[in-house]
Amino acid sequence: MPRKVNYGPDYDDGYDDYDDGYDDYDYDYDADDGGNEVVKPLKAEKKEVSKLPVWRCSICTYENDEKLTYCEICGVIPVSSVKRKNENLAKVNVTLGESAMAQSIFASMLSKTPKSSIPLQDINKVSTNTTVNKGASQAFKTLPIVDDDATCFQVNTIKTETINSNLQRPNKDEVSGGQRRPVSFIKNKTSFEYIPDKWMLEQENGIPKQLNLAIVGHVDSGKSTLSGRLLYLLGHVSEKEMRKYEKEAKEKGKASFSYAWVMDECGEERERGVTMTVGVAYFDTQNYHVVLLDSPGHKDFVPNMISGSTQADAAILVVDASMGSFEAGMNGCGIGQTREHAQLIRSFGVECIVVVVNKMDVVGYSKERFDYIKAELGTFLNSLQFKKSCVFWVPASAMENQNLVKLSSDTRLSNWYDGPFLLEAIDSLRLPERYVSKPFCMPICDVIQSHISGQVAASGKLEAGAIRNGSMVLVIPSGVKAKVLSIKRDSRTCSVAKAGDNVAITLQNIDSDSMMSGYVLCHPEFPVPVSNHLELKIFVLDISTPIVVGSQIEFHTHHAMETGRVSKISTVLVSSKSKKAPKKTPPRFLHSKQNAVIEVALERVVCVEEFSKCRALGRVFLRSMGNTIAVGTITRLIE
Repeated sequence: MPRKVNYGPDYDDGYDDYDDGYDDYDYDYDADDGGNEVVKPLKAEKKEVSKLPVWRCSICTYENDEKLTYCEICGVIPVSSVKRKNENLAKVNVTLGESAMAQSIFASMLSKTPKSSIPLQDINKVSTNTTVNKGASQAFKTLPIVDDDATCFQVNTIKTETINSNLQRPNKDEVSGGQRRPVSFIKNKTSFEYIPDKWMLEQENGIPKQLNLAIVGHVDSGKSTLSGRLLYLLGHVSEKEMRKYEKEAKEKGKASFSYAWVMDECGEERERGVTMTVGVAYFDTQNYHVVLLDSPGHKDFVPNMISGSTQADAAILVVDASMGSFEAGMNGCGIGQTREHAQLIRSFGVECIVVVVNKMDVVGYSKERFDYIKAELGTFLNSLQFKKSCVFWVPASAMENQNLVKLSSDTRLSNWYDGPFLLEAIDSLRLPERYVSKPFCMPICDVIQSHISGQVAASGKLEAGAIRNGSMVLVIPSGVKAKVLSIKRDSRTCSVAKAGDNVAITLQNIDSDSMMSGYVLCHPEFPVPVSNHLELKIFVLDISTPIVVGSQIEFHTHHAMETGRVSKISTVLVSSKSKKAPKKTPPRFLHSKQNAVIEVALERVVCVEEFSKCRALGRVFLRSMGNTIAVGTITRLIE
């Protein structure tokens, strides 16, 4: 039986020019500065400023006019001024350059933690031997940075060796809700290279490869009905259960929804007649063990669709063939979910899809209607850089059981269609690369707690590495270490899970408050970084309101969602094929179909990584006012 996954409240894969399509987020652009991606328009200004006679304050680094005998910001008197103007001022601490005003200001700051990027080290190590200097200069002492190439303010050449571990772990309010201070944790450079154990690379005999398959499409296109019918035909729903669903649907006056109720088990979903959360079911084909992810199609539940379908290896895009319905799904500006879902699954890294033109019985299995849909939608998919060899077109009818698990028996379809049926097309899909030899990483999709034993399990898809019973894992960002007690795949216990597997991992000696959807389980010695200030490379979708600095956004990545704002628009990227001359100044706003580099500031930290290092944690989706406005990748974690 399928199970529902709750993804929280309702709230490659890069892109070239819109006409050029989506090219694995591998840009080929002439940047506005003639080579670099980010424009530096202040270069000329810096030359002008350097000509002005100024002196730099040794305390706050502010550049003051040479005529001033004290710092305009903190009141520090420069050494040169002291020697030239008045010998009586020699008593001033010229080493530190501290004035009485500076000392009084900084003395009140000693108890405050300076804003700084904090390196995420071993969470459970407690450091106590911290050396701190006394005096006004202590106000400038930042938390030490372990990385060799990192810098921090150092006054009187005082060096701190360690930091207290309670500053490395965000408190409960910071990771689960409430008001939180802006903080950015950046992963340290590891001093050694990860080498996978032999058992991780061993081939498992007799176990079919797992295919995570998302079903997406416009609302009322028949996704849940198709899923339910498929499970029934493959023997995963008994005759008794099916009769029960038919009876219940008929009593509610929704007899045509009986197969959809196989997936939509929630009372509210059945009452409203729409899928609200992602339903999960399993079945086997000749080549794969399929994890079916039935996604919501209504625009109000696109965030749930994003959270669930980011696990997908491939997708089924369901299209309603009836007159007017297909056209509604192809409308822009967030109105048509056929377009939006196609753009999203491509940005998830999905390369292979099956387009099911459903409800062909409504149009009398018309070949002309099928060809029209294939031409219109095919052009759009081509613009998203879906290769023709990776797109399978299947006309079908879920209600009449035509062309699903065997070739159609209706001559109105079989007379002109000689392609694969749905199950055959699924078997033809190609699996993406599995990163088994990388450190273990699994974004948490859902947290399940047993009411009987009290044990807590985290479910999700292993994006990298492998894990087995007894392995130690680290929960980020809570910083809790735990031991793997058991692993379940498709509700069946297994001893080992590898990259690509969709599993539930039960952990020992951990409470449910330490984990939630959007957190990440990772290798204890290779912690996943978290940050709230990011540089992104984005592709702007069809929008009606331009994106400007200060625009409020919903930031989505894997199973995490966080509110934030656009803090900077660095540059608009110009294709190398374009004849347009790049602008020398940063743009004031972004409009539809533009590629750009921007910075975003989030309210709270999220588990992320640069796309070049981890694709699953480096893909992002920006939404505003109920619409997806941009998709892209993380290029830099800003300290």
